[in-house]
Amino acid sequence: MRRFKVASPAIVSLEDEIAQLRGLDLTVLRSRWQSVTGREAPFHLSRQLLFSMIAYRIQAEALGDLDAVTLRLLKKIGLKHSDREHMALTEAFDQRRRMLSPGTVLTREWNGQTYRVMVVSEGFAWDGRTYDSLSKIASAITGTQWNGPRFFGLRDRTPAEAAS
Repeated sequence: MRRFKVASPAIVSLEDEIAQLRGLDLTVLRSRWQSVTGREAPFHLSRQLLFSMIAYRIQAEALGDLDAVTLRLLKKIGLKHSDREHMALTEAFDQRRRMLSPGTVLTREWNGQTYRVMVVSEGFAWDGRTYDSLSKIASAITGTQWNGPRFFGLRDRTPAEAAS
């Protein structure tokens, strides 16, 4: 497979090259696709999709492509057929991405007061104490049971909450 070629930065900037693509009609975009990939553009692709794919490749060539973990995830998703499997894969990826390093400070405003919690190697430090879970801190702050990661904005709402 041939790689997309990006013009020299001294001649055309990345932004200018993509702006030029924006003005091309479908026929010219198909021609551009063929010149950079060495094969014909798939007939079913719309003008917008061709533009997006070419622009992505130009940016990836200039700035670097996705990391290996993300590429593997996208390949796995492409092989799956059910939305449930897609959700499980993307949730697992999000969980890894949200792993908190010691020194990270989580902030939450509750009833007009701002609370700051620091991630430490033993758990979470707040109000002069170390807790083993964010849920215990969230419960101490609110006086009610809370999912700690959700309270501190580390997890999205559940589908039932989103629907209401």
